[in-house]
Amino acid sequence: MAKNKNIGPKESLSGIAAKWILSNLLFVSFLGFLVTIYIANRHYSEKNVREIQALQDNVDRLRWHYLSLKSDLMKKSKQSEVEKSVVKEGLSNKGKHPIKLSAND
Repeated sequence: MAKNKNIGPKESLSGIAAKWILSNLLFVSFLGFLVTIYIANRHYSEKNVREIQALQDNVDRLRWHYLSLKSDLMKKSKQSEVEKSVVKEGLSNKGKHPIKLSAND
């Protein structure tokens, strides 16, 4: 008498799937390669986005530092501020106004 093999649906399906994968091994390996490239590309793009955000934060911080220094320089270059700073050096204007020169004289 022949042996009865009770093959369930999962066993027959896995056998068919295994045969299909083996017969199409080149195609399956190509799909695996594409998936690997896709994942690597995703990681590379996320790394670039993080780097761009870090650089943008650095640019913003440097811009605020530049504006702060520019504001301080504008304040220190006023005539009244310059007079206050040169008094410490012993220089003074003593109330004299600047002399106006003209080319016609």
